[in-house]
Amino acid sequence: MGQKLKLVKNATGRMVPTVVNGVKQTPFEGVGKYKPEGSKAAPPIRSCSDYPADGNKVVGSLKEALEKCGLKHGMTISSHHHFRNGDLVMNQVFNIAAEKGVKDLMWFPSAAFPCHEPMIEHMKNGVIHHIEGSLNGPLGKYASEGKMDGLAVLRSHGGRWQAVQDGEVHIDIAVLAAPTADEFGNATGDRGPSACGLLGFGLVDSIYADKVIVVTDNLVPFPCVPWQIQGQNVDYVVVLDKVGEPEKIISGTTKLTKSPDRLYIAELTAKFVKEAGIMKDGFSFQAGAGGTALAFAIYLKEMMREAGIKARFIRGGSTKYLVEMLEEGLTDFILDGQTFDLEGVRSMRENFGHVNTSPFTSYNWHGKGNFASMVDAVVLGATEVDVNFNANVVTHSDGYLLHGIGGWQNCLFSKCTILPIPAFRNRIPIIVDEVTTVVGPGELIDVIVTERGIAINPLRKDLIEATKDSGLPIRPIEDIKAEVDDLIGGPPAEPKLTDEVVGVVKWVDGTVIDSIYKVR
Repeated sequence: MGQKLKLVKNATGRMVPTVVNGVKQTPFEGVGKYKPEGSKAAPPIRSCSDYPADGNKVVGSLKEALEKCGLKHGMTISSHHHFRNGDLVMNQVFNIAAEKGVKDLMWFPSAAFPCHEPMIEHMKNGVIHHIEGSLNGPLGKYASEGKMDGLAVLRSHGGRWQAVQDGEVHIDIAVLAAPTADEFGNATGDRGPSACGLLGFGLVDSIYADKVIVVTDNLVPFPCVPWQIQGQNVDYVVVLDKVGEPEKIISGTTKLTKSPDRLYIAELTAKFVKEAGIMKDGFSFQAGAGGTALAFAIYLKEMMREAGIKARFIRGGSTKYLVEMLEEGLTDFILDGQTFDLEGVRSMRENFGHVNTSPFTSYNWHGKGNFASMVDAVVLGATEVDVNFNANVVTHSDGYLLHGIGGWQNCLFSKCTILPIPAFRNRIPIIVDEVTTVVGPGELIDVIVTERGIAINPLRKDLIEATKDSGLPIRPIEDIKAEVDDLIGGPPAEPKLTDEVVGVVKWVDGTVIDSIYKVR
C-alpha cells in the first residue's frame, strides 16, 4: 500500500526514500557521479551429474517445472516481455502459484502489459506482493491508487540488467517464453509459429537466476540454432500449445501516426537532423516505436535517399520501416534490441545485417561502455517536459502511473537526444513548469520538437550555432510554453497526489531519481 517513508533530497531536488521494499537505496547523485564497487552477482554452481545425460530437460507441465524449481513463499519470479500484449504464459504461472497456496511473490518482468490485468486479482489475494517492472494500463492504475502491498520499482531496460548483475535483485525462478527451443533448453525467438523476434530481455534472467524454465510451443530436435538463450543456463523445458500471440507485439504505441500535427512534428525532426549536420555518411540513429518516431524514420529515409547518404547502423526496436532501409542498402546494420512487428521478425531470420542485441551490450551502465553513447541521434517520446528540459515518461499530468521506462533513459546518452512531442494532448499542455515525475534529467535532453516550434537546450550551443540559418522555427522553450498556456487558458492543473509513496523511478546506475505518489 502507499507508504510514508523516510525521504531525502537527491541531486534533482526530489524527495526519495532511502529504503524500498526492504532494500537500502542510494539517492540520485547526478549524471555519471555514482560509482559502483565490488563484484558482479553470480548464479549457483551446478553439476552435470544432476541433469539428464541425454540432454532432455522436458517435463510434463508448467506446474511440474515450478514444483521442481521449489516454488515457495516470498520468491522472485521473472519474465521477459517480447510478446508484449500477446503473452500467454505468465498469467498461467501465477494461477499455478495461487492453486498451490504460495504467497508474497515478487514479479520481476522486463515489462507488463494490459494482458496481465489478471495479476491484480493475485495482488488482492496475496499471491503477488509487488511488481518491480513497468506497470502499464490497469496495473499502473492499481499501483497509483496505493493498492499494491509493496512499492513499484521502475527501471530502464539497462537498469534492469544492472540491478540483476549488481545483486540488487535476486531472481529465484525465471520463466522464459520461447517461440522455438530444443529439449536441452537452447531457445530462439526468430522462428516458429509464435516467432516474436529476439529474446534479449530474458538473457540476464537466464544467466543469473537460480532456476530457469524455458516454455515453448515449438520443440525442435537438438540443436535449436541460432540460440539466443543457451541450454547450459536452463533447468527445465515445458511444451505448451501456444506461448504467445505474435501479432500482438504490434500494440498501442507501435502504429504510424495519422495526425497532421504529429506528421508535421516528425518532418520537422527529420529536417533538424539534416540541418544540424547529423545526417551524413556513416552516421547512426535510433527512433522509438511510437507513431511520431515511426513517421520520423520514413521522412529521414527519403532525405537519406535523395542525398545519397548511408548510415553505418540503426539501433532498433526494429520495424518494417527500418527493415526497408536495411534491405534498400541505406544502412549496413540494424542493431536490434526489441522486435516491434512481424517484418522485423522476418528480417532478423533472413538478413545478416539484422543483429540481435541485449540490454547488456546496448544499455547496461555498469559495464565497460555500451552502444547508447555511440549513437549520433535518438528520437524518443515523452508524456511531459518542463522548461528545464527534464522529461517524464512514466506518469501523466494527473499522476497516474501508466507507462514503463523501456530503453528511454539509456538512450539519453546519445550524441543528440530529440523529443518530438505535441504541444498539448487532449487540451492538456505537455510543456510544464515542473514535470510530475523526473525520469530523465534536462542536461541530457537536447532538443524538443513541437508543432509550434523547436526548442534547443541552451547547453547545446553547437546545435544552436549549426541551425541558426536553417529556416527552422527555433524558439525558446519558455515562449512555446507561454503560447500554449495562453491558447489552452492556463497551465494544466496540478495532479491530486497524497504524500504517500507508491513507487520509485531508478536512474540507469541504480540510484533513485524520483518518487511516485499515491493519487487521491
